[in-house]
Amino acid sequence: MRRLLFLNGIKAFEAAARTGSFAAAGTELNVSAAAISRMVHLLEERLGVPLFERKANRLVTTQAGRAYQGGLTPIFDALASLTAQVTASASSRVLTVGVGPTFAMKWMIPHLADFRRQEPDIEVRITTGGMQAPFGDDWSCGIQLGDGEWPGLVAEPLFAADLLPVCTARLAGGLKRPADLKGPSLIRVAHSPDDWPSWLRAAGVPRQSARGPEFQFYGQALQAAVDGLGIAMGIRPYIDDDLAAGRLVAPFALSVPKGMRWYLVYRGFHAEQRDFAAFRRWIIRAAAEPTVRRKGARSAG
Repeated sequence: MRRLLFLNGIKAFEAAARTGSFAAAGTELNVSAAAISRMVHLLEERLGVPLFERKANRLVTTQAGRAYQGGLTPIFDALASLTAQVTASASSRVLTVGVGPTFAMKWMIPHLADFRRQEPDIEVRITTGGMQAPFGDDWSCGIQLGDGEWPGLVAEPLFAADLLPVCTARLAGGLKRPADLKGPSLIRVAHSPDDWPSWLRAAGVPRQSARGPEFQFYGQALQAAVDGLGIAMGIRPYIDDDLAAGRLVAPFALSVPKGMRWYLVYRGFHAEQRDFAAFRRWIIRAAAEPTVRRKGARSAG
């Protein structure tokens, strides 16, 4: 017989350890902070080991508590997902994909029609957050830029995030070499201040600096470049379709690795789910296509 020990206490502990307080756990589980504290205390007594160090204004998990919570959270996540699958109607096949706003506009949405043709019964819902947005509890997966290290999540590489200056053909006509770039015409992205310095160093003009208009997102900067405002630092795969369509050109052939990659990020138990498996196969295959298309794209350099 499987021995399940005090499930209410286990739920209370997992919520408190994950949220960092009895009050937050109580709000999540719809009970008082005092009730959470009592249930955790009873659990500790039954286990015979302390799970928290009670500090003046915060909770600190013990070594045993960290190990216990590290195992419990994926179990509860898997249980929630399984319950959602069992209770969903057969006609409701929904995947929620978390992406940044520019990735949604410049890659995901333009490619979704292809997925719909292959899997017409699966609805993909796009939810957007920034690069630093936490992985949502309701996400089937996310597409995120980083180093591939997301604790508790599986990360599979999709795209190399290479940097390449882009602009209109008219502006490119006056750029024969990187030294022709002028600081006030170099469009910046606020959350990626190292893009231009990295590329300029690699191009041999490290003393030049970007002093052009600054935007919050890559998508805004690229639209400004399409409108002729200046030269933007493009990042793969955002620029692939604009280059292929001729809306933007690359005045120089040099591309520089950003030092990060795009990853498909998901919880391990999703790998066995039929609809997610279909989406995973599709996006891994689709991620390889821009490399083929780029070979045929014309550059101004």
